[in-house]
Amino acid sequence: MNFTSLFAMRCRPLLPMAWIAAGAGLTLLSVAAQAADTSAAQQLERWSAQAGAAGRADRGHVFFSGRHGGEWSCTSCHGNSPTTPGKHASTGKAIDPMAPAANPKAFTDTAKVDKWFRRNCNDVLKRECSAGEKADVLAYLISLKP
Repeated sequence: MNFTSLFAMRCRPLLPMAWIAAGAGLTLLSVAAQAADTSAAQQLERWSAQAGAAGRADRGHVFFSGRHGGEWSCTSCHGNSPTTPGKHASTGKAIDPMAPAANPKAFTDTAKVDKWFRRNCNDVLKRECSAGEKADVLAYLISLKP
């Protein structure tokens, strides 16, 4: 028996296990990539604590709808109903619903939440939003039902 035949006989039973292990590894990577590190409620708690006051949905609705002296408001891209998809005012790119009740992934990744609040507040306000403004907007979005 030559080396190649011996190698094939000994390794053949291991190949299916290798494929199973590789598949399990990919599944774990996929689950990890989708894992949330926070929730909308935790984000609301964070910003309310930073602001020193609870977020208020009524103020959040006014903020979300207001133009703040510029061309755009949050509704310019996210639409008048944050429970439905929006569309970016400049690019036309589809935007998932903002309300957590309509989009379970909304506000579940702290890094993305911070990035998008920073970017969108700069677009609308020409500055970063305060913790109180973020708490108010999130209180409003959490209050919405699909």
